[in-house]
Amino acid sequence: MENKFDVIIIGGGLAGLTAAILLSRQKKKVLVIEKKTYPFHKVCGEYVSNEVLPFLRSMGFDPFDYGATSISRLRISTPSGKNIYSPLGLGGFGLSRFTMDDALYKIALKSGAEIFAGVKATNTQFNDNVFSVETNNGETFSSQLVIGCYGKRDTLDKKLQRGFIQSRTHYMGVKYHVKTDYPSDEVGLDNFKGGYCGIVKIENQQYNLCYLYKRDKNDHFNNIKDIEEQVLFRNPVIKQIFSNAEFVNTEPFVINEISFAAKSQVQNHIFMCGDSAGLITPLCGNGMSMAIHAAKLLSELILDNVKFDKNPLTATERSLLEINYQKIWEKHFGRRLFLGRTIQKLFGNPVITELSVRSVHHIPKLERWLIESTHGTVF
Repeated sequence: MENKFDVIIIGGGLAGLTAAILLSRQKKKVLVIEKKTYPFHKVCGEYVSNEVLPFLRSMGFDPFDYGATSISRLRISTPSGKNIYSPLGLGGFGLSRFTMDDALYKIALKSGAEIFAGVKATNTQFNDNVFSVETNNGETFSSQLVIGCYGKRDTLDKKLQRGFIQSRTHYMGVKYHVKTDYPSDEVGLDNFKGGYCGIVKIENQQYNLCYLYKRDKNDHFNNIKDIEEQVLFRNPVIKQIFSNAEFVNTEPFVINEISFAAKSQVQNHIFMCGDSAGLITPLCGNGMSMAIHAAKLLSELILDNVKFDKNPLTATERSLLEINYQKIWEKHFGRRLFLGRTIQKLFGNPVITELSVRSVHHIPKLERWLIESTHGTVF
């Protein structure tokens, strides 16, 4: 009985921890399996839309208690280094995942969730209406429901035979924390051939400096420094930012083969949440808020429809729950992800990027619409 839970959550990032807090506070027996030990860094832009701020505070987490920085405007540079500026409307805040995830982890523990950190889920099976989840330390746990919150890509995706994992994307994400002189209320987005680089102030007088780059088949770079010097630095704004920065971590945090393809929200009866369900392009800057919001929606759906202390879910009830989650997810996030993928097609090619950024900026209504459409509303 010690290994039997109401819900098992694979992945203890923003989505997983949010779901763990909400479910545990309603007296559900929750297990979170996270392969890393807290606190830890993740490749992430670390800008969060204010749409999530009231909800985070309702959970007992105020980012400004942890040194978050308020962000109210956006700066975009074209590949040639031409800057344009725009207000962010709803705005947001900057805070590192190192700090934010660790704080939510502690709140989840106080809420009653059981969290196994430094343990990796290696396999899941669904038989006779019950899940069994195996870990790398030889243990097996069972539950009625499993939520997959393990991020952009994982070996579990291969075992689940998810479509997107079969194709190479050549996208790589690179993140540094730096100290520099840059406006504290501004998020910067600087374009270059094959990608874009973001900068935003976080806590402890540091900045997140993170970029996405799509490697070309003709690339012959020996290391990341070569990519930066020969590709990114063609944008003089990026070159200046890097030149003026004091790097807190000299070695970057890196992730490869990032996929922005459409993903299934339910796979083998596992509810996918956060980046596991769909990854918005970083230039839209809302992956963190979407992960938190999706976890809230899924948790509420589970709490409203699953009676853990009574009879287990029937096949019909489970099917209906899965259909409803997919509908809710699509309603709140489908359009934003589609728009993000569409906008990203305008970036990467220097000529098209240059024309697109300049053209949109000269149509203020279109510029405001794009910003609003890739952000949600306060919930």
